[in-house]
Order: sequence, then C-alpha cells, then structure tokens
Amino acid sequence: MRKVALHNLGCKVNSYEIEVMQQELAAAGFEIVPFEEKADVYIVNTCSVTNIADRKSRQMLHKAKKENPESLVVAVGCYVQGRPEEEVLADGVDLVVGNNRKKDIVKLLRDYMEGCDTEKDNLIDINATDEYEDMTLVQTGEHTRAYIKVQDGCNQFCSYCIIPFVRGRVRSRTKESVIAEIKGLVESGYREFVLTGIHLSSYGCEKGTDWLKSSKLIELIETVAQIEGVDRIRLGSLEPRIVTEEFAERLSAIKKICPHFHLSLQSGCDATLKRMNRHYTASEYLEGAELLRKYFFQANGCMPALTTDVIVGFPGETQEEFEECRAFLEKTKFYETHIFKYSKRKGTRAAVMEGQLTEAVKGERSRILLALNAKNKAAYINEIVDLGHTCELLVEEKISIDGMEYQVGYTKEYIRAAFKSEEDYTGRIVEGRLERSELVESGQQICIFCDIRLKLD
Repeated sequence: MRKVALHNLGCKVNSYEIEVMQQELAAAGFEIVPFEEKADVYIVNTCSVTNIADRKSRQMLHKAKKENPESLVVAVGCYVQGRPEEEVLADGVDLVVGNNRKKDIVKLLRDYMEGCDTEKDNLIDINATDEYEDMTLVQTGEHTRAYIKVQDGCNQFCSYCIIPFVRGRVRSRTKESVIAEIKGLVESGYREFVLTGIHLSSYGCEKGTDWLKSSKLIELIETVAQIEGVDRIRLGSLEPRIVTEEFAERLSAIKKICPHFHLSLQSGCDATLKRMNRHYTASEYLEGAELLRKYFFQANGCMPALTTDVIVGFPGETQEEFEECRAFLEKTKFYETHIFKYSKRKGTRAAVMEGQLTEAVKGERSRILLALNAKNKAAYINEIVDLGHTCELLVEEKISIDGMEYQVGYTKEYIRAAFKSEEDYTGRIVEGRLERSELVESGQQICIFCDIRLKLD
C-alpha cells in the first residue's frame, strides 16, 4: 500500500477539491498520512492568487521532495495552470495536474506509475472548456459544517486578479448533483452547508447568460433549503450587484439561511474601483448592503452580519482616495473587514500600472483599517447583546481555556461563542443569548453564550 500525503493552499474551493481527492485516493487503496511524514507520494494543491501564493506553492513542493527525495511529487491546481509545464517540473515536481482534472487524480497517478503517457490528459486549456468538473464529497474534515462547491471559473477580469486565467470561464454544477451530495452529507450527520464557488453569483450563467438578470442562484438556495436535515445554509462571497430587491426578499424568506453575508468590496472609493475594473460604485454597493439589512431585520428583528474584503495601497491610490475608502467603511459598519495590502500579481494589468505604492504606505493604511475593523466588529456584537437577541449556536467542539472546558461554535451570524455544560452538545444546535464578557483563545476573543437550551428540531 503506497502512502500519500496531501497539502492544500488557497481558497475554500481548493479545500473542497483536496478533500474529494483524498477520499478518492483512500477509496482506491492508498494510505493517507500527514504531510510531515515520509510518504511515497506528495500532492500539493497549489494556489496562485498572489505572487506570495506562488512562492508558498513552490516552497511546499520543494519541502515534499526534501522530505523524501525518492517520492513522487504531484503539483495540482492554479499555480500549475498558470505556468508552462516545464517551469513547474523544474521545481522538483514529477507530475502536474491542472484544474478540471483533479477528479481524475487516481487514474492520472496510476497511469504515471505504470509509465503511461499522461501529457495530453493532465493539463487542459482551462480557458477553452465549458465542462464543469463534477466532484462529490462524502465526508469532510469538519465535524458539523460542509462546504459545497457549486460553481467554477470567473468572467469578471478584475485588473489585479489572475484567477480567470487559471480557473477559466464560468461553469456550473447541476442542481441535481448538488442535491445528491448534500443529501449524502446529511445522512453522515452534517447540519450546516456553505455554498461556494469562484464567482458564486454567476451560478447557472455560463455561455453568455447575464447573471445580473438570472434567478439561478436563488432558485438553487431555495431548493437546498427544502432538503430534510439541512438546518443551516451559508453563502460564499457574493457580488454586490446580485443583491436586488427581489433577491434580498426571497433570501430573507428562507428560514435556514444564516444572516451572514460576505459582499466583496475591495475599495470604497469609486476612482480606485474603476482602476480595479470592479463594475459597481460605492453607492451601488451600499444599496445592496442596505437591502440585505432591510429585509433580514424585518424577518429576524436583527441586522445581518456583513463582511467584506478591502485592498489597500492599490496602484495610484492617493491619500484622498484612501480616506474616501476609510470613510465608506466607517459608514457601512461591517461586522468584519479582511484587509489585504496590494501585492503585484505578474500577468495582471495592475502589476504594470503607474503609481505603485511603497510597503511603508501600504502598511500604515492597513493598520488604520484594521483598527477600524476591530471597532466595527465590537459595535456589531454589542448591538446584538443590547437587543437581547436570541441566537442559535451550532456546537462544533470542546476546547480548554485557562484550564476550564468550554463547548464552542458559531451563531448564524458567524459569531464565535462558548459556554460550559456537563451535557455534550457537539453537533447539536442550542439557543441562548450573547453576553458582553469575552474569553480569549489563542489571541482571539470568544463571546460568552448564556441561558442555553436545546433547540427542538
């Protein structure tokens, strides 16, 4: 029995794909071992979203070969897709497997071991295919939550992003395939499902279909909500323009939807958004955010948690443009803002733009927005505490803090909370309230959950 070690880099879509690859390898008779152990085969699911991701991918490939020079090292995914094959092989790699071929990892691995010619099969022109790579997950590393990949590819071509070139055009999974996978995971005990994709808002809109006029995504969500045993549904990152009056109203009518939405922003300044080739203005973004707040407050009596991404120090970003972005974030009051300092990505338009900023400037602007993020996050949690809002907590695990054992999980708003109880609630949903006092685990604050009671299903 050959030993295989796998390592993943990058997004939730990559995480989903490597879990499927691992289960396929195990089913085929390979022994799965930790990446730090000596193995016969090392598989690195690479990322290429930034130059740093490229470097990390190369480092993990080198580490694998160093761990066992006689091993077979397999590079899979986005870094592979964006490089000439000979360049990847120069990193000490024996076999390359591009996107849309991950589902065939067992066959490609065996063909290579048996000396078959796989050169034409393992790396396709990702930008010329309209085939969705259908994969099915039967179990995930998480105990209660499962990520469900429903879409691949992107047609947006933001000026800083390489992903459309390494993931290809929009391709969607059939509704029937999504339902079958979720039903299987429900039988395995999973309670919460996160629908994800490279550009989730484009679900069902390949071959020239205008996703802004489509109802495919909301129809899929409504269908998933009807599956018996599904208790919670979360959504991956959404394009703000998809949030119309109809979309927000239909979404808020789904009781199983978690009122926690990630609306990709990148900048709150219109001039910067235009250079980024983002196809909306700050005011259009805010309109979508307010629609979600309006309908979910009407449905739940509590504001939804809105999270976002922001890039600071984009080429040409003046101090005035940065201040415009900061003011927008302060006004919008996100629950959480993920701050990224702009990093050049070779092969993108932004990498050759004039007005590249220094690391010192980007670092200072990042610190300012991180402080604002902490303030906004605390304000949102305090609002829920002051309302005395009844929250649902899906209990995921037990942890020890300062020698005391707590049961922890996430509310539907994605607030991490903990409580003490002699009864084990792992995998179950409890109701209760959040208190303002907080615990600290590994530097991260956790809210206290009190007045708990088991939610009757």
